[in-house]
Amino acid sequence: MATKFFALACIRNNSGEGRGSSDLSPRPHYPSMPKYPKGVVAEETTMVEGTESKAVFSVIGMTCSACAGSVEKAVKRLPGIREAVVDVLNNRAQVMFFPNFVNAETIRETIEDVGFQATLIADEGNEKSTLVCRIRIKGMTCTSCSSTVESALQAVHGVQKAQVALATEEADVHYDPNIVSCNQLMVAIEDTGFEAILINSGEDMSKIDLKVDGVRTDHSMRILEQSLQALPGVQGVDIHHDDRKISLSYKPDMTGPRNFINVIETTGSRRFRAKIYPGSGAGRENHRKEEIQQYYRVFLWSLIFTIPVFLTSMVFMYIPGLKHGLDKKVVNMLSIGELIRWILSTPVQFIIGRRFYTGAYKSLRHGSANMDVLIALGTNAAYFYSVYSVLRAATSPHFKGTDFFETSAMLISFILLGKYLEVLAKGKTSDAIAKLMDLAPETATLLTLDEEGNVLGEEEIDGRLIQKNDVIKIIPGAKVASDGYVTWGQSHVNESMITGEARPVAKRKGDTVIGGTVNENGVLHIKATRVGSESSLAQIVRLVESAQMAKAPVQKFADRISKFFVPLVIMLSFFTWLSWFLAGKFHGYPKSWIPKSMDSFQLALQFGISVMVIACPCALGLATPTAVMVGTGVGASQGVLIKGGQALESAHKVNCIVFDKTGTLTIGKPLVVNTRLLKNMVLREFYELIAAAEVNSEHPLAKAIVEYAKKFREDEENPAWPEAHEFASITGHGVKAIVRNKEIIVGNKSLMVDQNIAIPVDAEDYLAEAEALAQTGILVSIAGEVAGVLAISDPLKPGAQEAITILKSMNVRSIMVTGDNWGTANSIANEVGIETVIAEAKPEQKAEKVKELQAEGYTVAMVGDGINDSPALVAADVGMAIGAGTDIAIEAADIVLMKSNLEDVITAIDLSRKTFTRIRLNYIWALGYNVLGIPIAAGVLFPSTGFRLPPWIAGAAMAASSVSVVCCSLLLKNYKRPKEVNNLEVSGIVIE
Repeated sequence: MATKFFALACIRNNSGEGRGSSDLSPRPHYPSMPKYPKGVVAEETTMVEGTESKAVFSVIGMTCSACAGSVEKAVKRLPGIREAVVDVLNNRAQVMFFPNFVNAETIRETIEDVGFQATLIADEGNEKSTLVCRIRIKGMTCTSCSSTVESALQAVHGVQKAQVALATEEADVHYDPNIVSCNQLMVAIEDTGFEAILINSGEDMSKIDLKVDGVRTDHSMRILEQSLQALPGVQGVDIHHDDRKISLSYKPDMTGPRNFINVIETTGSRRFRAKIYPGSGAGRENHRKEEIQQYYRVFLWSLIFTIPVFLTSMVFMYIPGLKHGLDKKVVNMLSIGELIRWILSTPVQFIIGRRFYTGAYKSLRHGSANMDVLIALGTNAAYFYSVYSVLRAATSPHFKGTDFFETSAMLISFILLGKYLEVLAKGKTSDAIAKLMDLAPETATLLTLDEEGNVLGEEEIDGRLIQKNDVIKIIPGAKVASDGYVTWGQSHVNESMITGEARPVAKRKGDTVIGGTVNENGVLHIKATRVGSESSLAQIVRLVESAQMAKAPVQKFADRISKFFVPLVIMLSFFTWLSWFLAGKFHGYPKSWIPKSMDSFQLALQFGISVMVIACPCALGLATPTAVMVGTGVGASQGVLIKGGQALESAHKVNCIVFDKTGTLTIGKPLVVNTRLLKNMVLREFYELIAAAEVNSEHPLAKAIVEYAKKFREDEENPAWPEAHEFASITGHGVKAIVRNKEIIVGNKSLMVDQNIAIPVDAEDYLAEAEALAQTGILVSIAGEVAGVLAISDPLKPGAQEAITILKSMNVRSIMVTGDNWGTANSIANEVGIETVIAEAKPEQKAEKVKELQAEGYTVAMVGDGINDSPALVAADVGMAIGAGTDIAIEAADIVLMKSNLEDVITAIDLSRKTFTRIRLNYIWALGYNVLGIPIAAGVLFPSTGFRLPPWIAGAAMAASSVSVVCCSLLLKNYKRPKEVNNLEVSGIVIE
């Protein structure tokens, strides 16, 4: 009975609609429930309420309102809860809380403590529930390290996806800020034994670091902090007292760095001076330079100690006078040479080689083994056996042993040389990003305008100080300082560094410009619209960085191998030593095989160490990411933005491309493509009369005619057309007006018939020809006679036909899918050379066609530019968006073609094929090196040829293998587009 009563209560409570929380049942009243957390008085509520957050939970297991009441009661007992409402019918709980006192995860745990399963769900009305945080990770050496960090991040509650890239030494983490913070992610990384540095928290704001001079006390810094915090749009202020640095997070729509500098310099007695912190914004490049310098210094120090060790053991022993001096005994059988080698190799082993011990310890602590483990084991075996030999010689009057101090010292030196060359080469793989960032100009000329737009003055400022709505002057030869539009002047701008388009683009008032491009001739005044992290350049850099982070599926092959590679090598090394030792112990080989300076144990130890140090998991780990980094960078320089390894891998398999028509195969706007005059008159005069009539119409075809007419008046920016009287627009037919006392009628055939104007046979024939070519024929009557015929169409893009032909030669099938009618679709397909056509297709039908082709076994790429192409772009194995298309299409695509030229489709596919050929070569080399190198190091050739690989040479070979893989990937920088594309002549149509 009670259960029924509670169920009825739940149903009744849910019936109230139209109130604030209509989907949730009203909360029961509990006595003495505090509205505000402890310690917060009523006067402070305004401040606290400003930081209020909302969380919505899915609560499984509730059966009635009693259950809802128990959940609500438990949640409301937490400090910092403003309101909790539980809906038993929809199994949801909505909690309003103050994040300074409690977080969503604590609330979720409290609900679970009551006995119900709770999950935080994204609230549609909330801000972004997922952010992407980027973290730099120091100390990773191979795929085992990156896999360990990746696993640790994915195990953190609230992390939806984590990608760790060995080549860039960075992590991209998709996380829910309601559950976990960036600091917790960094702690998780540091718990695995690596250093973590936050690059970007993913929050939708810009950041800048300022250096402040003239500050003498901490009190002054606090005053500056308060002054900056009071500015609208400032999200956060961090003060670094030691180096007098202020880090600000802000919304660029509301404020900017010049405002911050102005506030700092006008605060107090005006003795403070501020500037952008040196090196701010070049984090990855600075880190790379620092790493290269660090390895270079360490390698030089190791050389200082290793060269004498090498000389005393390998060279001086063959110089009679020096040999005698080195062989002198110090204590018992301990010689001066052994003592010198011990003293010199110890700093190399324990101080210079400390990084390998640290890396090995961190790796083993988390149950994995990396390259550092192999190096530490190999060098320790050589060093400590040598220590044993030296101590035995010092305590025995008869012991004759051989030390291997040169093995451990030279091993570490060669490995450090290899790491130095590797980081040097890896730095070159990200040259594309460095070049993109260098495009931004260092300075800009800021104009001060009066209310009427007249220039009052100009000032040269740091390019990073530009704010939204600033007016910037761009002189000939200078770089465009930011994204914006032209407010005054005309010029040609070279956009090749951003779009890859070789020809300068004409710019006049109202045209948009891209930051980082070069002004060719005239002076321009531009108004900044997107600055800082919002600029096109910054977005392209972010896209390329993300692409270099994203793993290609083929990388999983190396990740799988890395899991058991090091343990397997250790087992092989031990087995090699044991085999040779037992063979020597039981006379399994002639004594003549043993070098004079060794015994059978020492020979076996050398073989075991060689096996351990020649094996290289790094080469396998770098095979894919370095090639992807170079490939995506080369693509960006060619105007092809590839969004990561997955897109690259899919693109190289593409054997069928589905093209949208409008804006993809065609230009995407109507143009006058032909004119036939039927009366003797000058073409310029003919178009002046038509334009005077059509300029009053808003029809797209009228605009196309006016644009074409402007070509005859190129000397004028905004030509003035003759005045038109008695203008009339006849819907669906055309226009008519009186111009220069002549009646001008422009329209279709039916309009001429209605106006009783005779249509000549020539005009009829020409109209039929135009319609056969899917063009729109327009008749022009002047003073009652048909004077000419215009043909208007959305023409093919330059080079479209040749691009389809080249794709056929690459064994790629081309299909056209369009929402246009069958007549136009077939005409365009015949012109371009596409055999399969689907017309009058809705957006979802385009996606269905893509899926049908995939079911037939094709790897499908979709090339489109509009919102209606987005479903098909997502459905395809590879979506390619034309750069001039809509933001939605570009967002949905895997590859963005910046130039909007179809030959870039060929470039994208060809580049992906070349990149994957390089990846295969890298894998063949990395695997082949290990498959051949390990047996040779184990002494397979020794019985037949007497060839033995000393450990220090094995170490050098291991270091060289990583460098060779990176250098092999770097050869992609020499990529050239297919000859057919370079020979393709793009001519004919220029869109103004």
